[in-house]
Amino acid sequence: MDNLLEVHDLCKSFHTDSGGLGGASRRLQAVDQVSFTLRKGETLGLVGESGCGKSTTGRLILRLLEADSGKVLFQGQDVLQLSQRQMRPLRREIQMIFQDPYSSLNPRMKVGDIIGEPLQIHGLARGSQLKEEVIRLMGTVGLTEEHYHRYPHEFSGGQRQRIGIARALAVRPSLIIADEPVSALDLSIQAQVVNLLQDIQKDFGLTYLFIAHDLSVIEHISDRVAVMYLGRIVELANAEELYRAPRHPYSEALLNAVPIPDPARKRTHIPLKGEVPSALNPPSGCHFHPRCPYAKEICNTQRPPLEDQGNGHLAACHFSDEVGQFGTF
Repeated sequence: MDNLLEVHDLCKSFHTDSGGLGGASRRLQAVDQVSFTLRKGETLGLVGESGCGKSTTGRLILRLLEADSGKVLFQGQDVLQLSQRQMRPLRREIQMIFQDPYSSLNPRMKVGDIIGEPLQIHGLARGSQLKEEVIRLMGTVGLTEEHYHRYPHEFSGGQRQRIGIARALAVRPSLIIADEPVSALDLSIQAQVVNLLQDIQKDFGLTYLFIAHDLSVIEHISDRVAVMYLGRIVELANAEELYRAPRHPYSEALLNAVPIPDPARKRTHIPLKGEVPSALNPPSGCHFHPRCPYAKEICNTQRPPLEDQGNGHLAACHFSDEVGQFGTF
């Protein structure tokens, strides 16, 4: 299967004030040498705790933020080397669905105008044809023609996210980056939106980078899963294999924290230590070592490479063979 997207050693840091008069600026490494590939037609889930850099990674790919270094190859073309003028046609190919379905919609615009705006910008439809295309898109995401002249505040959260999905679909992209698209929704609505995303993926031949912190949602929609911790990808594998036999202790801890809807079933929890370190002052070596039950001296000083553990299962852990002795799934 051909790779639609290839990300190589992507890095992004931010500089923050330390506080106080004359305080020195501090550097926060939000994305640290992130690499992965995305095949045509698949869904790659990018999962991790808040602040791990997953949303920043999505914005770097789309160049809503500018990377410090690395490569982002879309259909073989390095996105990071393009001028803003060269980026414009590429933005038809890569669209984004944002986390907050209200703040991402212009409250002064009617729904029909919001969905039709990308079609006008890219010269894809005008006049009556524009309205017909917008109504067709609204039907695709479960909205009706009577919603055309309404404003975003007149809709529920789930309906607003459907508007955002329709807007992303308008220009017929190849890749959609979905940044926490269901985290602001009720559980019952989450399932509806996830099922909608799967249906339109089949109908439109889409490829997804699906960013989330909810492992149950990621498991439901993803073909492969990448796990991030403090700006680094620590594990990447086929979804079924990662959920069955994780090879990194952080992935194991995340999976053990997922509630089991069966009171009779028992689970042994991993004895994680301490709190999540500050991204302004991450630990040396393996970032996870202060909290890891498997950590040894080498973990304090040497960063483990993201290596193939067999069958395309990548993990960045010096002792990946030992993972699993503390927890069961």
